[in-house]
Amino acid sequence: MLDSIDSFILYLATERGLSVNYQILVRRVLEAFSSWCKEEPKLETVADVTTQTLTDYLARRKKDGLAASSARVELVALKIFFRWLAARGKRVGDPAEPILPPRQEKHLPATMNEEDARKLVESITGNNPLDRRDRAILELFYASGLRLAELVQVRLESLSLEEGWIRVTGKGNKTRLCPVGAAAREALAAYLTHARSALVRPKTQSHVFLSQNGAMLTRMRVYQIVKERAEAAGLGDHIHPHLLRHSFATHLLNNGADLRVIQEMLGHADIATTQIYTHVDQKRLKQVHRQFHPRA
Repeated sequence: MLDSIDSFILYLATERGLSVNYQILVRRVLEAFSSWCKEEPKLETVADVTTQTLTDYLARRKKDGLAASSARVELVALKIFFRWLAARGKRVGDPAEPILPPRQEKHLPATMNEEDARKLVESITGNNPLDRRDRAILELFYASGLRLAELVQVRLESLSLEEGWIRVTGKGNKTRLCPVGAAAREALAAYLTHARSALVRPKTQSHVFLSQNGAMLTRMRVYQIVKERAEAAGLGDHIHPHLLRHSFATHLLNNGADLRVIQEMLGHADIATTQIYTHVDQKRLKQVHRQFHPRA
């Protein structure tokens, strides 16, 4: 079996041109499977492996604590290996073909509660240019649910404070309009009127949010700003831009917003992506029920 693995990795490198890291990953998976075959079912060749062999191995890996996401990766490695063996005539049939991947684990997105969100955005009270800029960034994240990549690309011509809208280009190069709440409009107006001009340099473009040298802020820098401001507000180091996006959606849903409307504001192409927030809401409802119902 090890000779077959060596030949397969050579194929991945020379014919498929796959990365060294991917080759190492696949080799590690296949060699672990080979070792198990020698110890448990005591199989020596790839021709001896059956669908039941693979099923038993994956069940053992699950029992050992392997996460579903990792199990999917291992199954893919096994599938491409045995498909290659069958295509090369090194064995009869593909024993991995009937095996379905494990169900994808659904992780509920972490969110802030409404009080902590308010505490974060209101923690910046200074009037210097960077304070006004950072306050506007936090307010806009929480008010409009923008992605980090969308926020750094916002330009002056895309923003209408009078009408309370901002135009952003999201995934798939799709453009959408996002509402900007009153608090965010106020913070943006203060930044644009009293602070942005202090950051402008000769080569500055029309991006709304600027660095100290007048360039567009990078995603990494905005990420750092959010974390630094959260720590300064006493909220710990786990706050990040996408957490504000999750909080935006969850708080809208908790307060009665329609899921389709939230989908439009988040720029989700599929309502199924937005539906994860209904699970967040259900989780909150269960907690309330357990806390207050006499027979919960």
